[in-house]
Amino acid sequence: MKERRRYYTIGVVAQMYSIHPQTLRLYEKEGLLKPSRTKGKTRHYTDEDLKKLEFILTLTRDLGVNLAGVDVILRMKEQMEEMERQIEKLVEFIQREMSKIYAEDESIKSIVLSERRGVLDIIGKNEGKRD
Repeated sequence: MKERRRYYTIGVVAQMYSIHPQTLRLYEKEGLLKPSRTKGKTRHYTDEDLKKLEFILTLTRDLGVNLAGVDVILRMKEQMEEMERQIEKLVEFIQREMSKIYAEDESIKSIVLSERRGVLDIIGKNEGKRD
């Protein structure tokens, strides 16, 4: 079953977060938020927009970050998320390729598994140092 998306108007969002609608318009003008628009040009905010707004409000209200700083932080966050997606794809590719190699040669499997244990031991020791 397809999940229905919820949409919120600018007035509802402003009331939910105790901010002026003009603040939301400013965030949109600065490119921090990008609500969708109806044919009549009414702004519609999604749950994803609200999560982003909450992050922006935390940065501005709680941490005192100005809008230029918020923009930089949001771009860096997006870049990090993209890198995480690329790393996940790389790990999946490596796992698929290793599975093929394992299927072809059992001796390689035992070598890789023994090396893996050594790597995991090293990682465990390094994580213990950080705590």
